[in-house]
Amino acid sequence: MHTNIVRIVLGFSLIAAQSQILAQSRKPDQLSLTQPEASHFASLALKCVRKEYPNKLDHVNNDAADVRSPREMHGSFYGCFDWHSSVHGHWMLVHLLRLFPALPEAREIRAALNANLAARNISGEVAYLGQANRASFERTYGWAWLLKLAEELHGWNDEDGRRWSQNLQPLADALAEKYLSFLPKQTYPIRTGVHPNTAFGLAFALDFARAFGNQKLAALIVERSRTYYANDRNYPAAWEPGGEDFFSPALIEADLMRRVMSKAEFAVWFRRFLPGTTRGEPKALLQPAIVTDRTDPKLVHLDGLNLSRAWCMRSIASALPQTDRARRVLTRSALAHAKVTLPHVASGNYEGEHWLASFAVYLLTTPEP
Repeated sequence: MHTNIVRIVLGFSLIAAQSQILAQSRKPDQLSLTQPEASHFASLALKCVRKEYPNKLDHVNNDAADVRSPREMHGSFYGCFDWHSSVHGHWMLVHLLRLFPALPEAREIRAALNANLAARNISGEVAYLGQANRASFERTYGWAWLLKLAEELHGWNDEDGRRWSQNLQPLADALAEKYLSFLPKQTYPIRTGVHPNTAFGLAFALDFARAFGNQKLAALIVERSRTYYANDRNYPAAWEPGGEDFFSPALIEADLMRRVMSKAEFAVWFRRFLPGTTRGEPKALLQPAIVTDRTDPKLVHLDGLNLSRAWCMRSIASALPQTDRARRVLTRSALAHAKVTLPHVASGNYEGEHWLASFAVYLLTTPEP
């Protein structure tokens, strides 16, 4: 027992040391992904995309025969604790492989993607969606990340990448159809800071639709986005964050609308939406959230909140005029959020490690404002 305790302590010490080294490898005001960080984050995803348990299923049992293991139901996305985290873990591996083809983990990444994105496994995922009582399965957070994975594979000049893209296409098409069916029926947006958030689901789906030239889906998303959000003003962002948020409802909405509107229209809309930003208000939105327990699966969501806030702030700032004072405020706040949280992406606790790296990579590969 004493030996096991020593090993655990040494393991946590190594994780802390690695995080410090990675943090020190970046300039104080720099938010961009380095190859050592890419390797580190890839190792976290590789640990979980083939790790079936523990597992939190989003599953309705239609009968006794429906009581099955995660891998039996989801041949592709059975790992990383839940379906959506597995999906964005796969997105991250593809993204890192594209950015850093010579990663030390490249061969292992390709082996994992070859296994999990095999055509027969994707076919099983499509079949699952078509079963009874699956209408709201992963709606729309998991849907959005699957479309982001499809977008990442699209147009990649890589033999494996082309095969994985072709394999994945039926599942992406099925989820695009789900958006087309569901959105006309959704009268009101969901403004939560967790998975069902409507603005996040629309933002990634719009990226996908534009990348694939799906004009029908893109037009519907633009119409829905304007219907839901175009008239918002004086958003009560001082009420944020919620205790288990990993999205800022305010910032994720603005990150959607900068995709939907022209830069001139967006600048006017944003000043109405969050008028206090130029004064550094509200502080609750612009100061990093405090995480008190990274072993708690809900409280560690706030690490994800800091990362997603940072990527939203950077993207929103990039869409604002150079002379807009909010641009500078958002850029500084994004850096503060990132600096507080990036050292804790690898905490040694699976509660955060199974998903936070994807958020970190997405942040670190958004353009500098």
